[in-house]
Formats: sequence, structure tokens, C-alpha cells
Amino acid sequence: MPSQRTDPQAKRGELAILGQIRARAGRSRFPSLALGIGDDCALLRPQPGQELAVTTDLTTCGTHFRLDWHSPESAGHRALARGLSDLAAMGAKPVAAFLSLGLPREFANPTGPWSASWAGRFVDGLLNLARTYKTPLAGGDLSETPIPLADIVLIGSVPAGQALLRSTSRPGDLLYVTGWLGGGAAALPHFDRLSKQRQRKNQARTGGLTPSNIPKHLKSLLDRHLYPQPRIAQGLRLRTRSLASAAIDLSDGLSTDLTHLCEESRVAAEVDAALLPIHPGADLSYALNGGDDYELLFTAAPGARIPRQIARVPIRCIGRILPARKGQPTITLLTPEGRQPVTPQGWEHFR
Repeated sequence: MPSQRTDPQAKRGELAILGQIRARAGRSRFPSLALGIGDDCALLRPQPGQELAVTTDLTTCGTHFRLDWHSPESAGHRALARGLSDLAAMGAKPVAAFLSLGLPREFANPTGPWSASWAGRFVDGLLNLARTYKTPLAGGDLSETPIPLADIVLIGSVPAGQALLRSTSRPGDLLYVTGWLGGGAAALPHFDRLSKQRQRKNQARTGGLTPSNIPKHLKSLLDRHLYPQPRIAQGLRLRTRSLASAAIDLSDGLSTDLTHLCEESRVAAEVDAALLPIHPGADLSYALNGGDDYELLFTAAPGARIPRQIARVPIRCIGRILPARKGQPTITLLTPEGRQPVTPQGWEHFR
């Protein structure tokens, strides 16, 4: 019996899907993309004096999204948003995206209308976000897998020596965040409850929650999780105006990501709980440890003139950077009850 790789019928299905993806990705021309989908490799043309920022994110069903919670469009959006948020944290401009997509056969649906299949809707969700940030889909791969998964590589450009790093914060710097904290994770209990309601009504579980399943008073909170917005414009402004001394994106939770920044910069941090911009519907615990916010956390010199907002996203000072001292906590939280040590309790695989 021929393998799936050599079976002509399977091959025709694969080529049909790749053709659909290529058609949807379009043939838009970008100065930095010399050659996109269609050859063995894409060709990138970085401008003189630019460095390439490269990040990769693996998105798997059951870990990063659930079939009974996330629509295919949301899963595709989130898969790309994670990498775009990494580029934002370095002040990089998106250049190109590469998608390696693994699908069970029934999700690809090569004999039916591809636009209505799970895979088609996933790609549409990804490409809608890609168009927003002018990021061409320049290539990738397709494979049959037991569960849906997507490995995305994103490439950005930044002037040589100007990338925002985690390792360049200094004692005396002030600590800032964009947007609101805690909303991405605070949505999770609501997803669980709404999903169980659908199961009791014997409604389909593989299409994710739809607007008709989400009460109006929860839409804003749940959208924070379903369709996070990477802070590309904010990262670019921080870099081009030389405002930030160091930066990281908040994908795993403030307590964990701030620990990463402090460790790389060999400093400590003091956070004022009263200054944290906690999303309505969340609480302090979610703001510290929840993750899935995709905001930017950055430091700046005390004399830096940080705007109150960038591209309509608020910027707030939440604390300061201190010298690291042996035997002292890396992060301290100022509360009405006094100073409290903070341990990293955000998202961590295998823990």
C-alpha cells in the first residue's frame, strides 16, 4: 500500500490545500520580500543597515487552543499574534511569516468547500491579522497530523544595534506596561462554563464559541483572549524615539516575564500594586500571573518623556528597577499590607 506521502490521491489533496492557501495569501509585493510562495525557499531582501529579528512559536491543540472554546479563526489569529508580539517587544517591523500547518485529514476536508473547513477558517483568521500588520505569508509546509498544530516563524527588521532587548535595563529605570493586564487569563473560567452549557445542549464542540454563544457583557473580556492585538505600533515608537531601555512582551504573565527581564539585566524590580492597570473582570492574581495579555513591559530612564498613550493604547508606570541584592527577592510587590516578595507563577510548559 502506498504511503500517504506517495499516494497520488493524498498528494492531490495536499496540492489543492496549498493552492487555496497561496490564493488567499495573495501576491502583494513588499520591498523586503523578493520571492514568496511557490519555490523551495522564499527570498528576503533586507535593507542595508538592517538586522533580521527571527522568532518561532509552536501552537498546539489542547495546549494553546481548544476546539470547544476557540473558533478556527481565533486559533489562527492567536497563532500569529504570539510571534508578532515578540517582534513588537524588540521594536522590529514585520517582514514575513512562514506557516507549517499540521492537520488531521477531516480538518483539511480536501474534497469539500475548503473555505468552510476548519483549516480554511484557521488560515483566514491568520491572514486577516497578517494583513492588518502588512505581514506577507511567504511560505511554509503542510502535513497530516493526529491533532491540529501550527508552527509559525516570523521575521522582522530593525536597524542594526537598535533592537530593544531584555538585558539592557539598569537600576533607577522606571517600569511601564501598555494596555491592561489580566484579561486574557480571566476569560478562561467563562470559556469553561459556556462550553459546558453547549455540551448540555448537545451543540457542536469543534467549531468553538461563536458570538451567539457569548453574552454581550462578556464580549470585551473574552475578545481579549480570542483576538489579542500585538503592540507593533507601540514597540516601533518606543524604539524609534529611543524611549525604552529594555522590553519584553507579556505572554506568560507579569510575574514570569518581569523575572526574565530582571535575570537578563541582572537587576531587581519593585511593582506598586495600586498602579497596575487591571482589566475589568480580572483581579490582582490574574494581572500578576495570568498571561495571554500580549502587552509590552518595558523600562525607561527616569528622565525619559513617556507618552500617556501610543496609538490609542494607554501607557502606565507600575514601578521601578532596583539593584539586585543577594538574598533579596527579584520582584517585590508594594501593597497596603507592606512589601511582599513575588515568585514567578505565570505560564510555563512542563511545570
